[in-house]
Amino acid sequence: MSPTLRALVAVEAGEPADVLRLESRPVPAPGAGQALMRVSATPIHASDLHVLRGRYGFSLDFPAVGGHMECVGRVTALGPDTAGPEVGERVVFAAIPAVPGGHAVGTWQEYLVADTRRLLPVPDRLSDFSACQLAVNPLTALLLVTRELDAEPGEWLLQTAAGSTVGRLIIQLCRHLGVRTINVVRRRDAVEEIKAFGGDAVICTEDEDLSRRVAEIAGPAGVRKAVDCVAGPVGAQVSQALAPGGEVVVYGALSTHRQTDPAALTIPLQARSVIYETKTVRGFWLNRWFGIASPEDALRALSQVRRLVADEVLSIPQGRPFPLERFAEAVAFAETPAHGTKPLFVLRDDQANEDM
Repeated sequence: MSPTLRALVAVEAGEPADVLRLESRPVPAPGAGQALMRVSATPIHASDLHVLRGRYGFSLDFPAVGGHMECVGRVTALGPDTAGPEVGERVVFAAIPAVPGGHAVGTWQEYLVADTRRLLPVPDRLSDFSACQLAVNPLTALLLVTRELDAEPGEWLLQTAAGSTVGRLIIQLCRHLGVRTINVVRRRDAVEEIKAFGGDAVICTEDEDLSRRVAEIAGPAGVRKAVDCVAGPVGAQVSQALAPGGEVVVYGALSTHRQTDPAALTIPLQARSVIYETKTVRGFWLNRWFGIASPEDALRALSQVRRLVADEVLSIPQGRPFPLERFAEAVAFAETPAHGTKPLFVLRDDQANEDM
């Protein structure tokens, strides 16, 4: 009898808890340039859930295994004539589909076949719970600050959703690089928390005017660089707060998190500000970056992230483990407001019962 694996499979597009099924499937065989990987842990990202709902930047052919971002595990076999990590080595798999032309590999399964150029060995001192989160949020933070905006020591960087996972990573990275941060939050009770975490200045949109406060903090020169993952009216306010010639990179749209009408996914910019102050508003999507970057460049960036995490410049919350069987509970937890830690599917018995 052929060996089988367990996988969380979406039978169609829809609400994840309704369309996911725990199924048995044959263990795949790796081809040339590929490795067979035994998955240990894999996170549940908001983008994973948007993919299943059919409202993300790429579509799936259903039925499809869920999870399309990242995981950690061990190499159990290599394809013919394939060089790469050794059998038994623990690796992170950057499963993010490269757009354009990418192929989605579901990570919510016990075994998967991976392109060896997407595998990054990880040190033993990094837990599975942290390692399985290396390839998305920390990499996004690194690329936004250093490549997209090339922030320099002493500069101000304005960011929204400062309490999010990426927001906190940006604060840590900017402190390491000497970049000063102005951090936007929605709730007054988050202000002191962000300051204690290392944010240089914090603006609360609950009771403060964003543009006025930015001018007070940064002075007449204003802020020339910003990142936004809220979009909507807040994204427009960020654009307004920029100095002439400033630039905001938009990498998310949290203000429309459950919005299903594409026409409602907007940033209401003021034309006068964009035209006469020559401001730039542009997007960043990690999937598209993977589609443009060479495999070597992508692996270099991931190696830099690994080094920053291993050196404790960036800290990744351990996450909350769930076994595959409790997928409905895990999905609900992922969308609980201010849940504070990322849910992870763990696929080893010794991990699945920890911290339950």
